[in-house]
Amino acid sequence: MRSDCKVVWDRCLQFIQEQISEQSFKTWFKPIVPKQLENNTLTIQVPSQFFYEWLEEHYLALLQQVIHRELGPQGKLEYSIIVDKGTKRQQPFTIKLPLHPSPYATQQAPPDLRSPFALKEVGSAYKTALLNPNYTFDSFIEGDCNQLARSAAQAIAQKPGGTAFNPFMVYGGVGLGKTHVVQALGNAIKANFTDKFVLYVSSEQFTTQFIEAVRNNRLQDFSHFYLQADLLILDDVQFLAGKDKTQEIFFHIFNHLHQAGKQIVMTSDCPPRELKGLQERLLSRFKWGLTADLQQPDFETRVAIIHSKMEADGIDIEEELVQYVAHSVETNIRELEGVLISLIAHASLNKEKINLELAKQVLKNIVQEIDIEVSMDYIQKTVAGHFNVSVESLKSKSRKRELVTARQVAMYFIKKYTSHSLKSIGQYFGGRDHSTVSHALQAIDDLLDTEPHFKRSFEDLQRKVKFKMPL
Repeated sequence: MRSDCKVVWDRCLQFIQEQISEQSFKTWFKPIVPKQLENNTLTIQVPSQFFYEWLEEHYLALLQQVIHRELGPQGKLEYSIIVDKGTKRQQPFTIKLPLHPSPYATQQAPPDLRSPFALKEVGSAYKTALLNPNYTFDSFIEGDCNQLARSAAQAIAQKPGGTAFNPFMVYGGVGLGKTHVVQALGNAIKANFTDKFVLYVSSEQFTTQFIEAVRNNRLQDFSHFYLQADLLILDDVQFLAGKDKTQEIFFHIFNHLHQAGKQIVMTSDCPPRELKGLQERLLSRFKWGLTADLQQPDFETRVAIIHSKMEADGIDIEEELVQYVAHSVETNIRELEGVLISLIAHASLNKEKINLELAKQVLKNIVQEIDIEVSMDYIQKTVAGHFNVSVESLKSKSRKRELVTARQVAMYFIKKYTSHSLKSIGQYFGGRDHSTVSHALQAIDDLLDTEPHFKRSFEDLQRKVKFKMPL
């Protein structure tokens, strides 16, 4: 009852007033309003999030002491924080957060992990179904493109909430493995710490649950459930943009979990500084820990991924085919896996052998320009991209060393992979004569014989041209 909670809180205030200065008491305790006393839990209302954070930072021990003095060892304190003061038509919007764990408690009751939401996920499904068991560190191929994210995730898995990587944000484009690495982290923590509650949720799910909780007057259940997490993984945090009330509740959950030493992990399609539509105070907190990016996989990583996927399916393919697919699909891991699945499906359904010819037929319908005709234009464009120069510069009169080498390599490939004569090749490169082209061919042969570094780079470029030749 209200009278009971007021009596208890008045006794608390008498004790607190004796422990602190008069000015501090007037500033930080006079504005507090007792709201409810139920099940040995006293709820007090504070004016703002800042007010709550100040009390937790400066008077946590004092509040714990006075609550246990008045309500006994099992007594609890709960904050009701005014988030939105409301209007004449709309009631103030508040959320409730518990006082941080007390050092006076002799034992802690196991958390209630029942789902409070009117959604499909019920009960222990939250503990098991939301993490894909196939997403592990063993199945995550490491390369230069993802090394930082993977290493940090593995460090967190050994000591969740106990490293400087809290919060931990992984960002990158579509299909680069963000969900894989954070779920691998979740699965590792569940395996290493069986008593910890790992909670993975997408931003869309979080928003839907919040709306359902507000609609069904179960906001306190919503907050209580998320505050039990030892590891909270929020996927695609950018989708919280523009959802002010959802951001408010996540802000309070984030603060409480972080202050309690719990681990927070998030993914995004861009770094925090580029996120639009999110509150500045949220963005500032995202930068507290570690932010790691995932980039497009390089050629060596793509080769390793193909080998891993094929070995997992018990399929042995030639190295030439592996390199062809790796060169052809340069965008992201998801598209690369899609190509492999299509290749296996075609071979299985049509009872064909997986070979280079089948791969070219499959990729023709999936990857743009995979069956492009090898022409002088195409070779010039490919070589120019490799040497990071323009096509126009290859045709210019410039004698800069890097341009001369790139021009000679382009001439070499055109002679090798097309039927054009030396004269026509020379004309295509700014009107040069056939002797210039002949000299270029000899110069490249000499470099291949004497320069190992150049030879490796040349062979890599040659595969790009060779594998895209028409059958």
